Amino acid sequence: MQFGYFTLSDNHYQDDRRSANQFVADIIDEAVYAEEVGLHSAWIGEHHFSTLGVLSCPDLALAFVAARTRHIRLAPAVTVLPLHHPIRAAEQWASLDLLSGGRVDFAAGRGYDRREYRPFGVSFEDNQAIFEEGMEVVRRLWSADEPISHHGRHYHFDEVAITPRPVQRPIPSYVASFSQPSIELAARLGCNLIVAPFAAAMTYGGLRQVNDLYRETCLRHGQSPGRPMCSYFIHYADNPAEEAAARARQIRYYNECVIAAFPGDPRTAPPSYRYFVAMVERLRQVRPQDLTDNSVLIGSSAQIGEALKKVEAAGFDEVILYFNVGLKPHSQVKDEMARFMAEVAPSFANPFAIG
Repeated sequence: MQFGYFTLSDNHYQDDRRSANQFVADIIDEAVYAEEVGLHSAWIGEHHFSTLGVLSCPDLALAFVAARTRHIRLAPAVTVLPLHHPIRAAEQWASLDLLSGGRVDFAAGRGYDRREYRPFGVSFEDNQAIFEEGMEVVRRLWSADEPISHHGRHYHFDEVAITPRPVQRPIPSYVASFSQPSIELAARLGCNLIVAPFAAAMTYGGLRQVNDLYRETCLRHGQSPGRPMCSYFIHYADNPAEEAAARARQIRYYNECVIAAFPGDPRTAPPSYRYFVAMVERLRQVRPQDLTDNSVLIGSSAQIGEALKKVEAAGFDEVILYFNVGLKPHSQVKDEMARFMAEVAPSFANPFAIG
């Protein structure tokens, strides 16, 4: 199992003195440092118009990282595809694949914050259909040797071929999933799958159940199961005081960042987001002592490694780790990244493998 660096660039905290610009600079430094300590990948989220996430252009951020690294895989976490025309998305990520020497992994999803949709004039209520059609178009453009035409419900064009072509044909693609329709889409398109363990636990019961459903769905669609991966919050804690602080930090993140962004109001959540209503209600009730390795890694290297062995047993190929969650200081984030790769990663097969 391999490991990556992951961030959603949340900076939405009371009494937060860290500017958005400073946090973006920290994230870039951490992503470059990820290669130095031997992490396999760097995954940077896309968010718009609020401090719930302050990095709007992961493609540009990752291009900066690409110029300063040689091996690390580069990925959005995730591209909110309905906010982008699929032709433009295909061009941007193909260009980064070329510039990085074929190191891009492309992950896309619908997002979950209605406020990110309004300024772009895109329908939040219809974003599932927009996303599915856009994902098909992007992958066709990467794979086609000749110009293609497309006449769908949301996108129409004739005789388009993108340049430059990606080095990888096609670029490995992931669908981000909180729900069964997203798993269906990943399986139908032959895409890999990326999930959040806390959502998997609430929706399906756990990571093993998600992977089983994904594999079954792939086979039903006549596709070979792809590569499942997941994200994890992570906090080192070597004594009771550090553990209490880590648990409080994680609860603060849920209360101030996650609940504020998720479509949890039953009066306004579109049908395709109804499952978020129950998820938000459960998050409101989570106490520090309720946090388990179904959602977050907290403890010593031995404890973290033991929890990740369960993820490996559930059939997951990679875990991307959210070190900089909850206003954790930049220096502490880098210390924890180095410690993880020195003390935990070596107990897994080929932790430093590139590609």
